[in-house]
Amino acid sequence: MRRFMPDTFTILLVCTVILASLLPASGTFADYFGIATDLAIALLFFLHGARLSRDVVIAGLLHWRLHLAILLTTFGLFPLLGVGLGFLPESILPHPLYLGILFLCVLPSTVQSSIAFTSMAGGNVPAAICSASASNIFGMFLTPLLVGLLFSVGGHGGFSWDALQQILVQLLLPFIVGQLLQPWIGNWIRAKKKLLMPVDRGSILMVVYLAFSKAVVEGLWHTFSIEDIAVVIVADMALLALVLCVTMFGSRWLGFNKADEITITFCGSKKSLASGVPMANVIFAGQSIGAIVLPLMLFHQIQLMVCAVIAQKYAAAAAHRITQEEAEEATSPA
Repeated sequence: MRRFMPDTFTILLVCTVILASLLPASGTFADYFGIATDLAIALLFFLHGARLSRDVVIAGLLHWRLHLAILLTTFGLFPLLGVGLGFLPESILPHPLYLGILFLCVLPSTVQSSIAFTSMAGGNVPAAICSASASNIFGMFLTPLLVGLLFSVGGHGGFSWDALQQILVQLLLPFIVGQLLQPWIGNWIRAKKKLLMPVDRGSILMVVYLAFSKAVVEGLWHTFSIEDIAVVIVADMALLALVLCVTMFGSRWLGFNKADEITITFCGSKKSLASGVPMANVIFAGQSIGAIVLPLMLFHQIQLMVCAVIAQKYAAAAAHRITQEEAEEATSPA
């Protein structure tokens, strides 16, 4: 039962939403808090760049078929499924929440959890590190482009060069600076992972608090019912289930080995809360993004719980195979 319990960060996310609902940031405080949030996000992506070893990048890039499969899933299959959900009537899935689901479908993959689950399940960890990192780098360009394409087709606004420029300045530039300084500070930052974790978690919590504060002031909880939230949860679960099936069975059909199958399954099925919330803050600047990030927050917890179970099953199956092989070797004639 414990594996189905929410992790500490998810509990903090819920508490942050509750705090924003009861004591939303507003006025001058919200302005200064927004500046602090932007600085925290820039620091977060600087650390991401400084942590990533160039040797890992070079080694991972050689496995191009695996990376192509993951990128096509992340920025191709997911958006197509998101567009398909648009055929649901608004009486079932309210339009603002649908836009949130569509937004989550164009986001890059996670980094930390993709690598952690790949490692737990016995997958190709170097390829997972490279693929997840590449997904986030490409996502800085592809996510705003896909938002511009899909949202303009639906009549919800088009591509914004200002949004892309802000993403590049706030997210990509700090990442590049971190990568340039990586040879000198990379080992120290990787060794201080626990010390620096509050930057990862804290920056996301700050953006979530700011986003939901604005949404609460504009009447978020008076707009959507419990039934609306339940529909979003079902839609998130359906998206994850479909993509997990495609990545798992599709990688086998394409001839990938078990380790690569595991990597494609976990890296291809994730959506990044760490990148998604800051991007929403930039792309939808001046708008209420509470409804935009809500489906992503729910998807975040669902993907963690489901993938934890799948990773354990992969690990158990691998242990069983090893036991069988050892038993066969012990009973075979010398």
